[in-house]
Amino acid sequence: MSAVDATSSLFTPAQVPHEKLENALQDACCAVLNNVRRIGDRNPKIGLDNSVKYRFCPPRDWVCGFWAGQLWLAYKVTGESRLRNSAAMRLPYFKTLLNNPEWMDHDLGFQFSLSCVAQYKLTGCETSKAMALKAADTLLGRFRRVGKYLVAWNEHHELGLEQTLGRTIIDSLQNLSLLFWASESTANPVYREAALAHAHTLKKYIIREDYSTWHCFLFDPLTQQPLRGETFQGYADDSCWSRGQAWAIHGYAQLFEHTGDLQWLETAQHLADYALAHLPQDGIPLWDYRLPAHETPWRDSSAGAVTAAGLLLIAQHCSDQIKQEHYQQAGASMLASLVDQCCLAGNPQAEGLLSEGASYVKEGLCNNMLPYGDYYYLEALMRANGYTDFFWK
Repeated sequence: MSAVDATSSLFTPAQVPHEKLENALQDACCAVLNNVRRIGDRNPKIGLDNSVKYRFCPPRDWVCGFWAGQLWLAYKVTGESRLRNSAAMRLPYFKTLLNNPEWMDHDLGFQFSLSCVAQYKLTGCETSKAMALKAADTLLGRFRRVGKYLVAWNEHHELGLEQTLGRTIIDSLQNLSLLFWASESTANPVYREAALAHAHTLKKYIIREDYSTWHCFLFDPLTQQPLRGETFQGYADDSCWSRGQAWAIHGYAQLFEHTGDLQWLETAQHLADYALAHLPQDGIPLWDYRLPAHETPWRDSSAGAVTAAGLLLIAQHCSDQIKQEHYQQAGASMLASLVDQCCLAGNPQAEGLLSEGASYVKEGLCNNMLPYGDYYYLEALMRANGYTDFFWK
Protein backbone atom coordinates (compact mmCIF):
# COMPACT_ATOMS: atom_id res chain seq x y z
CA MET A 1 0.00 0.00 0.00
CA SER A 2 1.43 3.35 -0.97
CA ALA A 3 2.14 5.93 1.69
CA VAL A 4 -0.04 9.01 1.50
CA ASP A 5 0.15 12.48 2.96
CA ALA A 6 -1.03 12.39 6.55
CA THR A 7 -1.10 16.14 7.07
CA SER A 8 -1.20 19.22 4.89
CA SER A 9 -0.72 22.84 5.89
CA LEU A 10 -1.89 22.35 9.48
CA PHE A 11 1.08 24.21 10.98
CA THR A 12 0.73 27.97 11.39
CA PRO A 13 3.92 29.60 12.71
CA ALA A 14 3.35 32.00 15.58
CA GLN A 15 5.38 34.84 16.99
CA VAL A 16 7.69 33.58 19.74
CA PRO A 17 8.91 35.90 22.50
CA HIS A 18 12.67 36.24 22.24
CA GLU A 19 13.02 35.69 25.97
CA LYS A 20 11.58 32.19 25.60
CA LEU A 21 14.33 31.01 23.24
CA GLU A 22 16.98 33.00 25.10
CA ASN A 23 16.07 31.23 28.33
CA ALA A 24 15.88 27.89 26.54
CA LEU A 25 19.45 28.36 25.26
CA GLN A 26 20.75 29.08 28.74
CA ASP A 27 18.86 26.08 30.13
CA ALA A 28 20.29 23.82 27.43
CA CYS A 29 23.86 24.99 28.06
CA CYS A 30 23.41 24.43 31.79
CA ALA A 31 22.09 20.94 31.14
CA VAL A 32 25.11 20.09 28.94
CA LEU A 33 27.45 21.39 31.63
CA ASN A 34 25.65 19.41 34.33
CA ASN A 35 26.08 16.23 32.29
CA VAL A 36 29.86 16.57 31.82
CA ARG A 37 30.72 14.59 34.94
CA ARG A 38 27.92 12.08 34.41
CA ILE A 39 28.92 11.26 30.81
CA GLY A 40 32.68 11.42 31.36
CA ASP A 41 34.73 10.48 28.31
CA ARG A 42 31.93 8.46 26.71
CA ASN A 43 29.79 9.48 23.71
CA PRO A 44 25.99 9.15 23.90
CA LYS A 45 24.34 6.93 21.29
CA ILE A 46 20.62 6.63 22.09
CA GLY A 47 18.39 6.94 25.12
CA LEU A 48 17.55 3.82 27.08
CA ASP A 49 13.91 2.78 26.74
CA ASN A 50 11.54 4.63 29.08
CA SER A 51 14.49 6.41 30.65
CA VAL A 52 16.31 9.75 30.65
CA LYS A 53 19.65 7.90 30.65
CA TYR A 54 21.84 7.37 27.59
CA ARG A 55 23.30 4.21 26.11
CA PHE A 56 26.83 4.99 24.90
CA CYS A 57 28.70 4.48 21.65
CA PRO A 58 30.97 1.50 21.05
CA PRO A 59 34.44 2.26 19.60
CA ARG A 60 32.85 3.12 16.27
CA ASP A 61 29.46 4.78 15.76
CA TRP A 62 28.17 7.39 13.33
CA VAL A 63 26.71 9.47 16.18
CA CYS A 64 29.95 9.72 18.16
CA GLY A 65 30.62 13.37 17.27
CA PHE A 66 27.36 14.91 18.42
CA TRP A 67 28.16 15.08 22.14
CA ALA A 68 31.51 16.70 21.36
CA GLY A 69 29.62 19.13 19.14
CA GLN A 70 27.28 20.03 21.99
CA LEU A 71 30.23 20.58 24.31
CA TRP A 72 31.92 22.92 21.84
CA LEU A 73 28.67 24.82 21.16
CA ALA A 74 28.01 25.28 24.85
CA TYR A 75 31.62 26.39 25.29
CA LYS A 76 31.09 29.07 22.62
CA VAL A 77 28.12 30.37 24.58
CA THR A 78 29.51 30.16 28.12
CA GLY A 79 33.31 30.08 27.91
CA GLU A 80 33.20 27.42 30.63
CA SER A 81 36.54 25.57 30.71
CA ARG A 82 34.98 22.27 31.85
CA LEU A 83 33.14 22.08 28.54
CA ARG A 84 36.33 22.69 26.55
CA ASN A 85 38.27 20.14 28.56
CA SER A 86 35.56 17.51 28.27
CA ALA A 87 35.38 17.95 24.50
CA ALA A 88 39.17 17.81 24.11
CA MET A 89 39.48 14.57 26.09
CA ARG A 90 37.66 12.79 23.24
CA LEU A 91 40.59 13.02 20.84
CA PRO A 92 41.81 9.46 21.62
CA TYR A 93 38.42 8.08 20.56
CA PHE A 94 38.64 9.81 17.19
CA LYS A 95 42.29 8.81 16.73
CA THR A 96 41.25 5.18 17.16
CA LEU A 97 38.49 5.68 14.61
CA LEU A 98 40.97 7.10 12.09
CA ASN A 99 43.29 4.13 12.60
CA ASN A 100 40.57 1.65 11.60
CA PRO A 101 39.65 2.28 7.96
CA GLU A 102 36.92 -0.35 7.95
CA TRP A 103 35.03 1.72 10.54
CA MET A 104 34.83 4.86 8.40
CA ASP A 105 32.05 5.67 5.95
CA HIS A 106 30.10 8.65 4.57
CA ASP A 107 29.44 10.01 8.09
CA LEU A 108 32.98 11.33 8.62
CA GLY A 109 31.69 14.90 8.51
CA PHE A 110 29.26 14.28 11.35
CA GLN A 111 32.08 12.70 13.32
CA PHE A 112 34.98 15.08 12.64
CA SER A 113 33.42 18.49 11.83
CA LEU A 114 31.79 18.61 15.25
CA SER A 115 34.81 17.31 17.14
CA CYS A 116 38.19 17.95 15.51
CA VAL A 117 37.29 20.87 13.22
CA ALA A 118 35.47 22.46 16.14
CA GLN A 119 38.46 22.00 18.42
CA TYR A 120 40.84 23.45 15.86
CA LYS A 121 38.62 26.47 15.23
CA LEU A 122 38.13 27.24 18.91
CA THR A 123 41.55 26.36 20.32
CA GLY A 124 43.98 26.23 17.38
CA CYS A 125 44.88 22.60 18.14
CA GLU A 126 47.07 21.42 15.25
CA THR A 127 46.55 17.75 16.15
CA SER A 128 42.82 18.19 15.67
CA LYS A 129 43.39 19.90 12.34
CA ALA A 130 45.60 17.07 11.09
CA MET A 131 43.03 14.48 12.18
CA ALA A 132 40.19 16.33 10.45
CA LEU A 133 42.22 16.57 7.23
CA LYS A 134 42.90 12.83 7.35
CA ALA A 135 39.17 12.24 7.76
CA ALA A 136 38.49 14.52 4.78
CA ASP A 137 40.96 12.53 2.68
CA THR A 138 39.14 9.33 3.60
CA LEU A 139 35.75 10.88 2.76
CA LEU A 140 37.12 12.09 -0.58
CA GLY A 141 38.21 8.52 -1.30
CA ARG A 142 34.54 7.50 -1.29
CA PHE A 143 33.80 9.74 -4.31
CA ARG A 144 32.74 7.81 -7.42
CA ARG A 145 34.21 9.87 -10.24
CA VAL A 146 32.04 8.34 -12.96
CA GLY A 147 28.76 8.52 -11.05
CA LYS A 148 29.80 11.76 -9.29
CA TYR A 149 28.57 10.84 -5.82
CA LEU A 150 29.89 9.77 -2.41
CA VAL A 151 29.11 6.14 -1.77
CA ALA A 152 27.24 5.37 1.44
CA TRP A 153 28.00 2.74 4.06
CA ASN A 154 30.52 -0.10 3.69
CA GLU A 155 30.56 -3.61 2.31
CA HIS A 156 29.79 -5.15 5.71
CA HIS A 157 26.56 -3.14 6.14
CA GLU A 158 23.43 -5.17 6.83
CA LEU A 159 22.19 -4.50 3.28
CA GLY A 160 25.07 -6.53 1.86
CA LEU A 161 27.78 -5.92 -0.69
CA GLU A 162 25.57 -5.76 -3.79
CA GLN A 163 23.29 -3.15 -2.22
CA THR A 164 25.99 -0.82 -0.90
CA LEU A 165 28.53 -0.45 -3.72
CA GLY A 166 26.31 1.91 -5.73
CA ARG A 167 24.27 3.55 -2.98
CA THR A 168 24.26 7.16 -1.84
CA ILE A 169 22.05 8.65 0.86
CA ILE A 170 20.58 11.99 1.78
CA ASP A 171 22.41 12.16 5.14
CA SER A 172 25.64 12.68 3.19
CA LEU A 173 24.70 16.30 2.46
CA GLN A 174 25.54 17.13 6.07
CA ASN A 175 29.03 15.70 5.63
CA LEU A 176 30.06 17.86 2.69
CA SER A 177 31.16 20.70 4.96
CA LEU A 178 34.20 18.65 5.98
CA LEU A 179 35.28 18.65 2.33
CA PHE A 180 34.71 22.40 1.93
CA TRP A 181 36.69 23.07 5.11
CA ALA A 182 39.55 20.85 3.90
CA SER A 183 39.61 22.67 0.58
CA GLU A 184 39.86 26.04 2.31
CA SER A 185 42.45 24.78 4.79
CA THR A 186 44.74 23.28 2.14
CA ALA A 187 43.96 25.54 -0.85
CA ASN A 188 43.30 22.31 -2.75
CA PRO A 189 40.16 22.54 -4.92
CA VAL A 190 39.71 18.78 -5.30
CA TYR A 191 37.71 18.48 -2.05
CA ARG A 192 35.38 21.30 -3.06
CA GLU A 193 34.91 19.95 -6.56
CA ALA A 194 33.88 16.54 -5.23
CA ALA A 195 31.46 18.11 -2.73
CA LEU A 196 29.80 20.19 -5.44
CA ALA A 197 29.57 17.28 -7.85
CA HIS A 198 27.90 15.17 -5.15
CA ALA A 199 25.46 17.97 -4.31
CA HIS A 200 24.45 18.26 -7.98
CA THR A 201 23.96 14.50 -8.24
CA LEU A 202 21.70 14.37 -5.20
CA LYS A 203 19.75 17.37 -6.42
CA LYS A 204 19.13 15.57 -9.70
CA TYR A 205 18.30 12.12 -8.36
CA ILE A 206 17.35 12.11 -4.67
CA ILE A 207 15.02 15.14 -4.71
CA ARG A 208 11.65 14.47 -6.35
CA GLU A 209 9.74 16.93 -8.51
CA ASP A 210 7.57 18.05 -5.58
CA TYR A 211 10.72 18.55 -3.41
CA SER A 212 10.04 15.55 -1.22
CA THR A 213 13.03 13.22 -1.01
CA TRP A 214 14.15 9.64 -1.09
CA HIS A 215 16.45 8.46 1.66
CA CYS A 216 18.72 6.58 -0.76
CA PHE A 217 19.46 6.42 -4.44
CA LEU A 218 21.03 3.43 -6.19
CA PHE A 219 23.40 3.43 -9.13
CA ASP A 220 24.69 0.40 -10.98
CA PRO A 221 28.01 -0.30 -9.22
CA LEU A 222 29.74 -1.18 -12.52
CA THR A 223 28.32 1.30 -15.03
CA GLN A 224 27.25 3.97 -12.50
CA GLN A 225 23.98 4.39 -14.40
CA PRO A 226 21.09 5.61 -12.18
CA LEU A 227 18.69 2.87 -11.08
CA ARG A 228 16.09 3.90 -8.49
CA GLY A 229 15.29 5.77 -5.30
CA GLU A 230 14.57 3.95 -2.06
CA THR A 231 13.70 4.84 1.52
CA PHE A 232 15.56 2.76 4.06
CA GLN A 233 14.50 4.41 7.33
CA GLY A 234 11.24 6.00 6.23
CA TYR A 235 7.85 4.34 5.90
CA ALA A 236 8.09 3.25 2.24
CA ASP A 237 10.07 3.86 -0.92
CA ASP A 238 7.54 6.45 -2.10
CA SER A 239 7.19 8.14 1.30
CA CYS A 240 9.22 11.03 2.73
CA TRP A 241 11.31 10.34 5.83
CA SER A 242 11.18 13.56 7.83
CA ARG A 243 14.73 13.47 9.18
CA GLY A 244 16.03 12.80 5.68
CA GLN A 245 14.13 15.86 4.47
CA ALA A 246 15.69 17.80 7.34
CA TRP A 247 19.22 16.69 6.39
CA ALA A 248 18.55 18.05 2.90
CA ILE A 249 17.14 21.37 4.11
CA HIS A 250 20.09 22.06 6.38
CA GLY A 251 22.59 20.59 3.93
CA TYR A 252 21.61 22.68 0.92
CA ALA A 253 21.43 25.82 3.06
CA GLN A 254 25.01 25.08 4.11
CA LEU A 255 26.00 24.69 0.47
CA PHE A 256 24.85 28.25 -0.13
CA GLU A 257 27.04 29.39 2.76
CA HIS A 258 30.04 27.66 1.21
CA THR A 259 29.47 28.82 -2.35
CA GLY A 260 27.19 31.87 -2.46
CA ASP A 261 25.38 30.12 -5.33
CA LEU A 262 21.68 30.99 -5.15
CA GLN A 263 20.57 27.68 -6.64
CA TRP A 264 21.43 25.98 -3.34
CA LEU A 265 19.50 28.49 -1.24
CA GLU A 266 16.50 28.14 -3.53
CA THR A 267 16.73 24.36 -3.30
CA ALA A 268 16.80 24.58 0.50
CA GLN A 269 13.76 26.85 0.44
CA HIS A 270 11.76 24.46 -1.74
CA LEU A 271 12.67 21.53 0.52
CA ALA A 272 11.70 23.60 3.57
CA ASP A 273 8.39 24.59 2.01
CA TYR A 274 7.52 20.93 1.49
CA ALA A 275 8.26 20.16 5.14
CA LEU A 276 6.31 23.15 6.43
CA ALA A 277 3.30 22.16 4.33
CA HIS A 278 3.30 18.68 5.89
CA LEU A 279 3.85 19.45 9.56
CA PRO A 280 1.24 18.63 12.19
CA GLN A 281 -0.43 21.54 13.91
CA ASP A 282 2.08 21.59 16.77
CA GLY A 283 5.05 21.89 14.40
CA ILE A 284 6.87 18.73 15.54
CA PRO A 285 7.32 16.35 12.57
CA LEU A 286 6.02 12.85 12.48
CA TRP A 287 8.76 10.40 11.53
CA ASP A 288 7.50 10.33 7.95
CA TYR A 289 5.68 13.12 6.10
CA ARG A 290 3.60 10.62 4.10
CA LEU A 291 2.64 8.35 6.95
CA PRO A 292 -0.74 6.62 6.42
CA ALA A 293 -3.41 7.52 8.94
CA HIS A 294 -3.62 3.96 10.28
CA GLU A 295 0.04 3.93 11.38
CA THR A 296 1.19 5.01 14.86
CA PRO A 297 2.09 8.71 14.56
CA TRP A 298 5.45 8.65 16.30
CA ARG A 299 6.98 12.11 16.45
CA ASP A 300 10.63 12.77 15.70
CA SER A 301 11.99 15.65 17.74
CA SER A 302 15.37 15.21 16.03
CA ALA A 303 13.79 15.92 12.64
CA GLY A 304 12.20 18.98 14.21
CA ALA A 305 15.50 20.22 15.61
CA VAL A 306 17.41 19.75 12.33
CA THR A 307 14.59 21.40 10.37
CA ALA A 308 14.41 24.36 12.76
CA ALA A 309 18.16 24.91 12.49
CA GLY A 310 17.89 24.72 8.70
CA LEU A 311 15.00 27.19 8.57
CA LEU A 312 16.94 29.69 10.66
CA LEU A 313 19.99 29.22 8.44
CA ILE A 314 17.85 29.89 5.36
CA ALA A 315 16.41 33.00 7.01
CA GLN A 316 19.91 34.30 7.72
CA HIS A 317 20.66 34.39 3.99
CA CYS A 318 17.33 35.56 2.53
CA SER A 319 17.62 38.95 0.86
CA ASP A 320 13.84 39.23 0.57
CA GLN A 321 12.51 40.52 3.90
CA ILE A 322 9.17 38.72 3.62
CA LYS A 323 10.89 35.37 3.03
CA GLN A 324 13.42 36.11 5.76
CA GLU A 325 10.66 36.76 8.28
CA HIS A 326 8.70 33.70 7.11
CA TYR A 327 11.54 31.22 7.62
CA GLN A 328 12.71 32.92 10.81
CA GLN A 329 9.26 32.73 12.35
CA ALA A 330 8.74 29.14 11.21
CA GLY A 331 12.06 28.03 12.69
CA ALA A 332 11.43 29.86 15.96
CA SER A 333 7.91 28.46 16.20
CA MET A 334 9.14 24.88 15.69
CA LEU A 335 11.77 25.49 18.36
CA ALA A 336 9.16 26.81 20.77
CA SER A 337 7.15 23.60 20.30
CA LEU A 338 10.23 21.52 21.10
CA VAL A 339 10.84 23.63 24.20
CA ASP A 340 7.26 23.20 25.37
CA GLN A 341 6.75 19.53 24.55
CA CYS A 342 10.07 17.70 24.33
CA CYS A 343 12.69 19.62 26.29
CA LEU A 344 14.35 17.75 29.17
CA ALA A 345 16.70 20.53 30.28
CA GLY A 346 14.65 21.09 33.42
CA ASN A 347 14.99 17.45 34.52
CA PRO A 348 18.14 17.12 36.68
CA GLN A 349 18.32 13.38 35.93
CA ALA A 350 18.19 13.71 32.15
CA GLU A 351 21.39 13.02 30.22
CA GLY A 352 19.90 14.44 27.01
CA LEU A 353 18.08 17.56 25.91
CA LEU A 354 15.08 16.25 23.95
CA SER A 355 12.62 13.40 24.32
CA GLU A 356 10.56 11.76 21.54
CA GLY A 357 13.30 11.13 18.99
CA ALA A 358 12.50 8.51 16.35
CA SER A 359 15.77 6.83 15.52
CA TYR A 360 14.56 3.88 13.45
CA VAL A 361 10.85 3.17 13.82
CA LYS A 362 10.91 -0.10 11.87
CA GLU A 363 13.36 -1.45 14.45
CA GLY A 364 11.24 -0.24 17.38
CA LEU A 365 13.48 2.75 18.17
CA CYS A 366 10.74 5.34 18.17
CA ASN A 367 10.68 7.30 21.44
CA ASN A 368 14.22 8.04 22.58
CA MET A 369 16.68 10.77 23.40
CA LEU A 370 19.03 11.16 20.44
CA PRO A 371 22.40 12.98 20.56
CA TYR A 372 21.95 14.38 17.06
CA GLY A 373 18.57 15.80 18.01
CA ASP A 374 20.24 17.36 21.05
CA TYR A 375 23.06 18.84 18.95
CA TYR A 376 20.77 20.47 16.38
CA TYR A 377 18.43 21.68 19.11
CA LEU A 378 21.35 23.54 20.69
CA GLU A 379 22.52 24.82 17.31
CA ALA A 380 19.01 26.03 16.45
CA LEU A 381 18.67 27.81 19.79
CA MET A 382 21.97 29.55 19.15
CA ARG A 383 20.86 30.58 15.66
CA ALA A 384 17.62 31.93 17.13
CA ASN A 385 19.74 34.00 19.52
CA GLY A 386 21.90 35.56 16.82
CA TYR A 387 24.84 33.15 16.52
CA THR A 388 25.95 32.67 12.91
CA ASP A 389 29.40 31.04 13.05
CA PHE A 390 29.34 27.25 13.39
CA PHE A 391 31.73 24.37 12.81
CA TRP A 392 30.28 23.48 9.42
CA LYS A 393 32.23 26.27 7.71
